[in-house]
Amino acid sequence: MAAELARRVAASDVGTETLEWLETAVDDLAVAYPGTPPAELLGRVRQHLAYVSQLISVKKTLAEHRRLLVAGGWLSLLAATCHIDLHQFPAGAARLRTAAQLSKHAEHPEIMAWCLETEAWQVLTSGNYRRALSLSQDAQRIAPKGSSAYIQATAQQGRAWARLGASRETRDALNQVARLVAPLRMPDRAEHHYRYDPAKSDAYTATTLSWLGDPAAEPYARGVLARLESTTDGPPRPRRAVSARLDLALALLAAGQPDEAGHVTLTAITSGLLVPSNYWRAAEVITAVEAHRVPEAAELREAYRELCAPAKLPGHRA
Repeated sequence: MAAELARRVAASDVGTETLEWLETAVDDLAVAYPGTPPAELLGRVRQHLAYVSQLISVKKTLAEHRRLLVAGGWLSLLAATCHIDLHQFPAGAARLRTAAQLSKHAEHPEIMAWCLETEAWQVLTSGNYRRALSLSQDAQRIAPKGSSAYIQATAQQGRAWARLGASRETRDALNQVARLVAPLRMPDRAEHHYRYDPAKSDAYTATTLSWLGDPAAEPYARGVLARLESTTDGPPRPRRAVSARLDLALALLAAGQPDEAGHVTLTAITSGLLVPSNYWRAAEVITAVEAHRVPEAAELREAYRELCAPAKLPGHRA
């Protein structure tokens, strides 16, 4: 792929064929996101961004120029997401600014909305729930109604409300997402990070209910985990399954089952698929398991220290 794009960059003009090839590459990278280590994917995305930069100065029409800006916007957004996964926040913020600028020049509101939603996700993981709520609402105002960005921003708003303990507002957001997702069909490439699908909705609902402490969270999280690990709705989704295990662990704690919560969390930590942006979620469960004086708590914390270092256990999270 890289060699082919390099060859196209050397051409005297951009052309429809080159742009279509680049747009396909962008989609392929977005599909690869859930199953590729973020550092590895970031390297591939950077390579394609370098090609986009080279193509900017190549002869092209206005329409071709806009398509190139759109591709660069998606790539910058995906790079920002990888940086955030790796806790490289300054680099992530810089990539988000670039994506926002490209989306503005290309007049592409969905990329702009995704930029705001991505920032909302970052500040949510950092504990700034009010800021996450505000950014999610801003994203909804900008995103085309019914678009994937609009649905994702609505789901992110629900998660922020859940962390704030606002039960009614959380349920309103979940109900709105359910209405938006109801008419959707499962896309051909369900792993595409910027295309919403019913499976993503279920996963977000499980997370939101577990954060809210809703009794329905446990059976919901179990169902989501089972579907993610099966082949019923397409290939298994191992990285989403790791997040689902953390949802289940939190739900189990609320249901008074700290022993199983510890076991489920240990499985997630030792999977090798937990990214740094989710370390805090594991740490939250570990702290709660320790409070229940579960015998395996020491083993769980040691595994966290060994496999998730140098991350710190955040004591401020609610």
